[in-house]
Amino acid sequence: MIFYFSGTGNSQLAAKQIASVTGDELVSINRWMKAGKTNTFRSDRPLVFVAPTYAWRMPRVVEQWIRDNRFEGDQSAYFLLTCGGGCGNAAAYAKKLCAEKHMRFQGLASVVMPENYLAMFATPGQAECKEKIERAMPEIAALAGRIQKGQSFPEAAASLGDKALSGPVNPLFYRLFVQDKGFTVSEACVACGKCAERCPLNNIELIGGRPVWKGDCTHCMACIGGCPTEAIEYKNKSKGQHRHYVMDQ
Repeated sequence: MIFYFSGTGNSQLAAKQIASVTGDELVSINRWMKAGKTNTFRSDRPLVFVAPTYAWRMPRVVEQWIRDNRFEGDQSAYFLLTCGGGCGNAAAYAKKLCAEKHMRFQGLASVVMPENYLAMFATPGQAECKEKIERAMPEIAALAGRIQKGQSFPEAAASLGDKALSGPVNPLFYRLFVQDKGFTVSEACVACGKCAERCPLNNIELIGGRPVWKGDCTHCMACIGGCPTEAIEYKNKSKGQHRHYVMDQ
């Protein structure tokens, strides 16, 4: 069973690529989060968790979602993180989570895909995004092959810098930067409500036909990336940047 959390579509694409090789069922974590429901999932195949890299680790909201739900059947757990650069020492924290949930940790791999974090970084243009996705697909297929054969993902050594980024820097990054106060909306807004519909945390409400953020944001970029009129900005960071959005929902 393949579980994925995705804001703008990179991780969803990766999950679909794995499913095309393994034939396993896809489960959208976004939808379960949005519904505010927990569940007992049963799989006779390995559990595969696919998500973006947030502050050099698996997103906090995904870690918590795994803690809050039950998983029965095969307890082998694989983790695939999509990233713009690297995922630090994320594997160590995924391994701890597996121990907590009594799962067998089968490794964590990261795959570079188009940067989408408009709130912090420069994003590539459409052509470069397409090239990065094309390069990533064979890597993901190879990892899917390992899952199908029951082979663990190769283990990569974490440097002191990696350990610092995923360790003390991670909570500091969340505290300083992961906020929704920077989002603004222009007159280009057509009150379509797609931002509120796509927000996995139900953090956006339309008031007077315009989106209002309510303070519980994980910076998934679904709202800004998927806005059909590019009416949403994040401070001055996002202005003039390509919105990478390949989510299929």
